[in-house]
Amino acid sequence: MSDAAHIPELPRVVRAPEPLIIVGMVIWAVATVVVWTTGWGGERTGWVCVVGLAVGILGTTIVLVQRAGVRRGDRGAQQGLD
Repeated sequence: MSDAAHIPELPRVVRAPEPLIIVGMVIWAVATVVVWTTGWGGERTGWVCVVGLAVGILGTTIVLVQRAGVRRGDRGAQQGLD
């Protein structure tokens, strides 16, 4: 008898990073447009929105590079991104 209980794998819908990244980037894009068209919050707030978009792009790039590494079979690639 095994002491460790079998833990089922999470469904793909729960562990997929794409929806969260896309929703975050859309929110930052809307915030950027609102801040730049209305002037709400000042210049610094606009730059915060631009940085939020940049972080979303960076996150997307990292996920895509890691996924490509998994498909190639790289040893250093993250597991579970198929």
